[in-house]
Amino acid sequence: MSEAAAMVDVAFALEGEPLPRDHRRALAQALEQALPWLATLEGAGIHRLNVSAGGGPQALLSRRTRLTLRVPRDRAADLRMLEGAELAIGEQRLRLGESHERELLPWGTLYAHVVAADDADESAFLRAVAGELEALGVACRVICGRRQELEAGTLQGFGLMLDGLSREGALRMLDCGLGGHRRLGCGVFVPHKSAAAVGSPA
Repeated sequence: MSEAAAMVDVAFALEGEPLPRDHRRALAQALEQALPWLATLEGAGIHRLNVSAGGGPQALLSRRTRLTLRVPRDRAADLRMLEGAELAIGEQRLRLGESHERELLPWGTLYAHVVAADDADESAFLRAVAGELEALGVACRVICGRRQELEAGTLQGFGLMLDGLSREGALRMLDCGLGGHRRLGCGVFVPHKSAAAVGSPA
């Protein structure tokens, strides 16, 4: 049985101006420009930024907002070069502060704010999820959240909760994720305390 996940999260303190609501691609591009190896690093992901809710064109950062990347454990130290860096997100700027490494905890319930889908068909999405879970050897209860459109409608998916995971299954999901577009924040799972609610806005 695995004692720890193969991946870790590295979180950076963050300061900056309000960002465009659709900023995932621009953020990924800025990070890949700063770290060219990130684009080809298998399994690497970028967590969504925790910004203000709402439908306006701008998203506000709070003082507690962190930029978090999920990378293989042996590459975590390489991310320290981002400390003090400034990223250009369109016409806005993000300044990265000190980084902290975080272990991935294999809770029995995991949640992804959005898992990428090929189209709007929820049944087809759930079949695809079931196929990926079977291929990974992970057994759990799947709870689908609401459909979401991101990046001006060029990216879509569903919130997804996985409940009743074994420790081994949870570690596998934290390491592997589900679906595509990991560097756009899709399919990146985090622990969740309860299966009572799913589908919060991304």
